[in-house]
Amino acid sequence: MNAFHRPRAVLFDLDDTLWPIAPVIAEAELTLHAWLAAHAPKVAQAFSIEELRARRMALLAAEPEYHLDLARLRRAALHAAFEHVGENVQHLDGAMQHFLAARNAVKPYDDVLPGLLHLADRVTLGAVTNGNADLEVIGIAHHFKVALAASRFGKAKPDPAIFLAACEALGVAPAETVYVGDDLRLDVEGAQKAGLRAVWMNRTGSTAHLEAGIVPDAICSSLEQLIAWLEQQLGD
Repeated sequence: MNAFHRPRAVLFDLDDTLWPIAPVIAEAELTLHAWLAAHAPKVAQAFSIEELRARRMALLAAEPEYHLDLARLRRAALHAAFEHVGENVQHLDGAMQHFLAARNAVKPYDDVLPGLLHLADRVTLGAVTNGNADLEVIGIAHHFKVALAASRFGKAKPDPAIFLAACEALGVAPAETVYVGDDLRLDVEGAQKAGLRAVWMNRTGSTAHLEAGIVPDAICSSLEQLIAWLEQQLGD
């Protein structure tokens, strides 16, 4: 721990750290399928939501580079489904716009907005995500000085490069930076290997870190707990 300095910046993961994502994606896929039924009925009639998901996962398995951009993956899988049934691919843009609007209809956990406001008075805030959340659309972009997405950066967590690029963009050293995320491998282990301290945002009381053999620098169930831990690190 002696190698670490007083924290100057906190970087956040987004999905399942600042808001729950599974119910949002489920609702977005429901509303997308309804949109397809109205505008691209051949696709909706040929494929259920589950079948579209299976085709998407098969494409991801065949072409793992799509991990960098899940929106691109979804579009490519939809394009293949359109072509398979002879549907007009001109409707693809509308389908993706409809899905992404619903995908960004997230509801932050209750502790998030007051927590970000509090933290912003003490440290510089940034975000690093492998997902395709749009912070401008969600309405919280102003809280973050820097936001890096794997789809635009070209490398995804746990690659050290994306963590180090965020630190560089914020003008802080990795040893002065704390990363906060819900995924033990991508967020905690990835950030630690890049030289950052890593806080596991564990909102469910999971003990998965024990089985994984990963030791976070701290484990928090809310931003209130994160703030309390950070105050100790700041020493005041």
